[in-house]
Amino acid sequence: MKLKTMWQKVSDYVRYDLKEIAFPSSLPDPPHIQKRRKLTLKEWFHVLKKASRLYAASWVRDIGPDLRPNDYKDEWAEDNSNENGKIKKREPSTLEDLAVAAKGGMETLRPALQRVYMTRASAYRDALKSFVQGYQEGIQQVVAGKDKPQPEEKK
Repeated sequence: MKLKTMWQKVSDYVRYDLKEIAFPSSLPDPPHIQKRRKLTLKEWFHVLKKASRLYAASWVRDIGPDLRPNDYKDEWAEDNSNENGKIKKREPSTLEDLAVAAKGGMETLRPALQRVYMTRASAYRDALKSFVQGYQEGIQQVVAGKDKPQPEEKK
């Protein structure tokens, strides 16, 4: 063999086969997947900066509108405004009630929790009553259907 051919075969082995043996690659992507272009240095820096800001903000309970302005649009104001453009007053949610009660201490938290549990208990009780009533009606329909004589089939 010529030296050049031998050198080509050895370099191909090192470049492709040995690399695959030492560091096996994963399965290739399906044909419908399009590879993304590589980011420029400026885009890469922008992504890194935004990701680090979000990571640092994730240690705080409320990220706030300054870091995620798209999540804090005035959807609530649009949904709760009437035809004059004035914002309607809404009732606080259960979670907001509990948060306010928790700030007030155990004396205010206990009645709020009791109210939540009583509301849930009455909802479960009503659902169970409705289920039992529907079940009994279904049984009555089946029993009434069996009592009726069924007409014989003609051949």
